[in-house]
Amino acid sequence: MVHRRQVLVGSLALLGLGIRPAWADTQRLELTAGFTVPPLPYPYDALEPVIDERTMRFHHDKHHAAYVNALNAAIAKHPELIGQSVEQLLQNLDGIPADIRTAVRNHGGGHYNHSLFWESMRAPRPNNQPTSTLATVLQQKFGDFANFQEAFERAGLDVFGSGWVWLVGQPDGQLGIMTTANQDSPISVGATPLLGNDVWEHAYYLKYQNRRGDYLKAWWQVVNWPVVEQRYAAWVQTV
Repeated sequence: MVHRRQVLVGSLALLGLGIRPAWADTQRLELTAGFTVPPLPYPYDALEPVIDERTMRFHHDKHHAAYVNALNAAIAKHPELIGQSVEQLLQNLDGIPADIRTAVRNHGGGHYNHSLFWESMRAPRPNNQPTSTLATVLQQKFGDFANFQEAFERAGLDVFGSGWVWLVGQPDGQLGIMTTANQDSPISVGATPLLGNDVWEHAYYLKYQNRRGDYLKAWWQVVNWPVVEQRYAAWVQTV
């Protein structure tokens, strides 16, 4: 669950550690009580040259922290919501009080989406592809892995303005590619996000400027397929 201390434990589990890594202590975040920004499961420069250190610092420490602070401020107005996970909030937006519903949708989505995003990446690897059952399923669905990549990149390029492109498990039990605007999350419409790429300009502009297509192509090198495969296996158990 992407919520409070659980998100920290989940991130550290990816490293196989039982303690906070030393380099994470340098991440000074101005946060309010409640939901917190998970530390990156790798150093800021771990994704270079695909994603530069400066972008990671701004993206994680400033943008993600801003979403968390705004979400906490919204929830503070309705103490009856305290204790719910961000998933529960986003899956039941109609049940959120009207005066904070948009804030929860936007900032809760920003927190949830980014928490998945950090864990979906690792140090660059050449010819980076899934190797488990997911690889077979993607081949069956799209013809081959290259076709899946092309469809995913095309969807990401077609996002007008800011948003996300996702590989999701659909309610009908099939895999699919979908996009969401702004910080909307697939879980708000019943889909299960397995892999998502942030196509807001703050995710790539310092390095790629307006070349979103170059960013989308380069990003495959840093996808953490073992984590995506774990998400896929967990989703399969629910359908």
